[in-house]
Amino acid sequence: MYALVTGASRGIGRALAHALARCGYDLLLVARSAEGLQQVAAEISAQHQQQAQVLALDLAAPNAAATVAAWVQEHAPVLGVLVNNAGYGLWGRFEELSLTEQQNMLQLNMSLPVALTHALLPCLHQAPKAYILNVSSTAAYQAVPTLTLYAASKAFLLSFSRGLRYELKDTNVSVSCLSPGATTTSFADRAGMGAELQKTSEKVAMTPEAVAAAAVAGMLAGQAEIVPGLLNKVSAGLTSLVPKRLTEKIAAGIYEKYLD
Repeated sequence: MYALVTGASRGIGRALAHALARCGYDLLLVARSAEGLQQVAAEISAQHQQQAQVLALDLAAPNAAATVAAWVQEHAPVLGVLVNNAGYGLWGRFEELSLTEQQNMLQLNMSLPVALTHALLPCLHQAPKAYILNVSSTAAYQAVPTLTLYAASKAFLLSFSRGLRYELKDTNVSVSCLSPGATTTSFADRAGMGAELQKTSEKVAMTPEAVAAAAVAGMLAGQAEIVPGLLNKVSAGLTSLVPKRLTEKIAAGIYEKYLD
């Protein structure tokens, strides 16, 4: 049985690949970095004795989903897991960030998982039991000024996951959405965050391995939403109880003061 993981060369994607290999899945790994993918594949073979095949591809390209789907259909006799993990954030005021860069982010964070899920659902339906794990963020639960489009894209992914889960409730495919909080990955660097903001985030960050362990356990248990870590669970839960204007003010207070 195969599991496909996008954005698998580092961070949470890499940790998810290892966690799935420990559960006995062979891996199909996709990301931009060929070198990073080869390293992860070698680790999986050596540590877990599972097969790992790699596809180096710019997943932000408009035709990326079709390319990945064709590759999966060629290399995976039975696909049991689809992990939509590829994505990134951009930090800054909406009007000051490049529109092209923001649209590329939306392509990767939203359009890719939708297209890939649509293309691979026929393959997933052929497995005795199959899973879709969409990687969102605790940012999905509220608007986050200076991460405005990133948070909006993750809210989209959470809503997409819940709607699709209901549509597939009487089938063999279970849909889960993972929403981690701060994690010790390269997210802050890629988003363009300053050193002081990164230090603040690191104080409460979880390791990718801890996030992945919770994610795979929750996915296999059929959980709809997986929020690893007690602090993150409390934070996500409170957003439904606190007025939106207040949560936005708190989020802005954390992020905006580091901009200037």
